[in-house]
Amino acid sequence: MNLPNLTENYIIEKLRVLEDQNDGGEIYNESGDLLGAEPKCAAVLIPLTHFGDEWHLLYTRRGDRVETHKGQVSFPGGACDPGETTPEQTALREAEEEIGIHPQDVQVLGRMTAMITITSFQVTPVVGVVPWPYAFRVENAEVARVFTMPLAWLADKSNRWEMNIPGRNIGLIVFHPYDGELLWGATALMTDNFLKVLDL
Repeated sequence: MNLPNLTENYIIEKLRVLEDQNDGGEIYNESGDLLGAEPKCAAVLIPLTHFGDEWHLLYTRRGDRVETHKGQVSFPGGACDPGETTPEQTALREAEEEIGIHPQDVQVLGRMTAMITITSFQVTPVVGVVPWPYAFRVENAEVARVFTMPLAWLADKSNRWEMNIPGRNIGLIVFHPYDGELLWGATALMTDNFLKVLDL
């Protein structure tokens, strides 16, 4: 799949339209229900990077010593710290702590709709461009690996499975293994939401 029209300005405009539509009030949980509750605050960085003449999304695989989601593919991110007032602050801090991306090196393009995970976190995905190549500094206690997946590969519907789960309005998305990594769960849903925002 070729994505010739996918520029930073295009992505910024799509995220701006999404934010205008939501007006900060729309929150979805993983079962697809609209909620008004206030679970624990969290944010992730959806890192875009460009090399080999195409866009890639950058992911981490969590280590085996973390408390939750051991060995799972995720975006850099975590819970909000006291005093943080925006998702951007949280996402950039967590990305620096986990894989050494300096906040000043990230060009923030916008944010996605917040979602509530089954672990009761309200997670706001923040989209930003990271230069490539980059000298990552991995926090080995939390992260086992940093890797990328091409955006065009992720947008190809033949590279995923979608399954309906009884009692949930949103099906489970599982991407085919890529470079030995399995993308599924909340991170797969965020990835799919991002692709939909870009009309991919």
